[in-house]
Amino acid sequence: SLQNDSVVAGGGAIEMELSKYLRDYSRTIPGKQQLLIGAYAKALEIIPRQLCDNAGFDATNILNKLRAKHAQVGQGA
Repeated sequence: SLQNDSVVAGGGAIEMELSKYLRDYSRTIPGKQQLLIGAYAKALEIIPRQLCDNAGFDATNILNKLRAKHAQVGQGA
């Protein structure tokens, strides 16, 4: 069973931050470019997802926590 699922800085942090930035940016532009940038943002999350899978963690749960942490940091928390 999982002993500790806390979020720490490290592998995948840069990709998650870039993904967040690109998702936010994609919402400001119209048309197909918005979809392309959103797809690229999603693709960046493959790296932390694979790291979670390799470590035996629930990737969906961890990525949701990572997104929440990156959103907090972006708001100055």
